[in-house]
Amino acid sequence: MIAVEEQDGIWTATIDRQAKANAVSEDMLVRLSEIAEAAARPGAARLLILTGAGKVFSAGADLAEMQTGLATSPSWERLSSAIASLPCLSIAALNGTVAGGAIGMTLACDFRVAAPGAEVFYPVMKRGFLPQPSDPARLTALVGPARARRVLLAGERLGAQTALDWGLYDRIAEPGALREAAMELADHALAATPEHVAAIKRMIP
Repeated sequence: MIAVEEQDGIWTATIDRQAKANAVSEDMLVRLSEIAEAAARPGAARLLILTGAGKVFSAGADLAEMQTGLATSPSWERLSSAIASLPCLSIAALNGTVAGGAIGMTLACDFRVAAPGAEVFYPVMKRGFLPQPSDPARLTALVGPARARRVLLAGERLGAQTALDWGLYDRIAEPGALREAAMELADHALAATPEHVAAIKRMIP
């Protein structure tokens, strides 16, 4: 359910569980974390792209597993932390809607490129769960506190254009051009040494 492609230092991890709108299970979270942690090793990835198969990036937590504790699993934070601490560039290529806990892994990426239909919503208030510990701060850093409140407290659903206008998305591209858009954003980093990329990333809060 998690496919990984590695070519010339560019790693692409694809969530592929289309029958369940790419909802994420505990096992899938662990696998994604392992991929991000492996990508951080010296000489491994120079770029990590996270994407989904089909028309949805991810509907968030698997509903059946939410009843057994998935919503509060530490694996969500393990994944977000692994992505955020990557020395290489990380880009979320959002082929469609991203919802709930799946937002955390995208917030942890350096950039987010999205298809025109890639809506964002984080229904933690409605569901009765707290967001992942690091998500509010990362969301606020991107969109500001007032807009973060609208997402987390009011449950506002954002269309792709609004997410772009707010600074949550960096670019919008047609689904077939998402990888091209990601590669354009990564162009300078891929031309630099891994040490230079890591050094600049460390300078950005």
